Amino acid sequence: MVKDLEGTYGLILGGSSGLGYASAVKCANHGMKLIVIYRSGRAQQDVVNQRFEILKNSSNHLFINADATNELKIPGLIEELKNYLNGQRLFLLLHSISKGNLKPMKGESALNTGDFTQTIQSMGISLYAWAQALRSAGLLANPSRVISFTSEGNQKPMPGYAAVSAAKATLEAITRNMALEFAVEGITTNCIQAGVTDTESLQRIPMYEELKKNSLQRNPFNRLTQPEDVANTVYLLCRPEAAFINGSVIKVDGGESLT
Repeated sequence: MVKDLEGTYGLILGGSSGLGYASAVKCANHGMKLIVIYRSGRAQQDVVNQRFEILKNSSNHLFINADATNELKIPGLIEELKNYLNGQRLFLLLHSISKGNLKPMKGESALNTGDFTQTIQSMGISLYAWAQALRSAGLLANPSRVISFTSEGNQKPMPGYAAVSAAKATLEAITRNMALEFAVEGITTNCIQAGVTDTESLQRIPMYEELKKNSLQRNPFNRLTQPEDVANTVYLLCRPEAAFINGSVIKVDGGESLT
């Protein structure tokens, strides 16, 4: 395999499973050195460690078990990044955080404003918080790529998805504005909208089985989107040929959202 990302560094927020992990595998295979910040409990740690050991040149990467959505922890994490980078800068910031409330808007367990605030902060605003912290520390290279993951729920309502839907809309608005204001620094900012993908995050959604069934019926390829499909697009956005793609929501769903 051509190591065309050799010599570059990437930071993945939420890279222990799903789309973030698949992207880590892809980028590592192409020579990128990675810092992966993830959140895992003790019961899951062995499984997570096994996943990280599979990564190409796993000993060259830095894995940090921490809550990347907690802004109070960002300064300390930035110092860990500086020590690892040792004067190098990040080419990729990949935001793959899935931490939100999946509650209905009515009933005893209905969403409250605190649920909205926490979800929007974790899955939307934290992209900006990290980008700003990295810029302030001089850790983003010129050129560099900022990429995050959105979903079709950004526009299509679904029971139990209101807080995440609001977070995705926020994420996309932040992406557009970062794309406008940071481009002069060589930073491009884009979202990838994946189709329904059978990940741990999807399995937390109350309508999980119904979503999968509906997606298979809608998708022109008659299959679900795979994490590797999305990881391939992350890689493509890291290529020099993608340097002028900025402020876009790129659909990676096989045409699922057309129907």
